[in-house]
Amino acid sequence: MAAFSIFNVAGSAMAAQSQRINAVASNMANADSVAGPDGKPYQARQVVFEYAPLARQANASLATANLAGGGLATQMASRSAGLGGVRVSSVELSDAPARQEYRPDHPLADEQGYVTFSNVDPVAEMVDMIDTRMAYEANVAVMETGMDMWDALMSALDPKDRDERWG
Repeated sequence: MAAFSIFNVAGSAMAAQSQRINAVASNMANADSVAGPDGKPYQARQVVFEYAPLARQANASLATANLAGGGLATQMASRSAGLGGVRVSSVELSDAPARQEYRPDHPLADEQGYVTFSNVDPVAEMVDMIDTRMAYEANVAVMETGMDMWDALMSALDPKDRDERWG
């Protein structure tokens, strides 16, 4: 496993969570909208994640294991080949029904006096926002721990073997 894989995995998760929080913010901003530019009510956006293998790292691990003669090295490389992060596969429109309120005086009310609002559920969006924030913070902690471990490794090396960053 490459030394910096932890940063790639946590970084991919942070990028994905960043897109998720943008979708939540857009949903919250349009929670009470009646009509968008197309004249239809806003539909909530939902970010869908998928596994993103670290292909370059996996291929390098397998090539190194094959050069080492296979055996245990190949088994370990095969396991680390499954190492990966996350990416946004799509941003989908929610299929939840739009909210309707009886407001006969509203200029966009239908014949029965109902106004159709967006299908955004503000409570669910707040839960998503909290979940996204916590996931982002967890990945920041992973990055910080990785840097602490790297610093400890650099401190353990002889001065001639250190990178100039760790003096």
